[in-house]
Amino acid sequence: MLQIPDHPPNSVSVENQFPEDLYDAMREFVRLHPQWDQYRLMQAALAGFLFQHGCQDRVVARHYLDGLFRRQDPTPLPTQP
Repeated sequence: MLQIPDHPPNSVSVENQFPEDLYDAMREFVRLHPQWDQYRLMQAALAGFLFQHGCQDRVVARHYLDGLFRRQDPTPLPTQP
């Protein structure tokens, strides 16, 4: 997924039910780490799970690394021939 500078990245809204204790832990983590929000945390968790379980899609790897090393202005991925 290449990013166009004047357009936000595509996103999809996802609804899920979490065990209450997991949700409380997420809320407490976000409270203690103001550079994180629930969206960044969920994106990093999902990308991390996929990446660590063998997904070789470069976009997933990029989301995984961006979640770990939050870059303010991500550079677009080079196009493949």
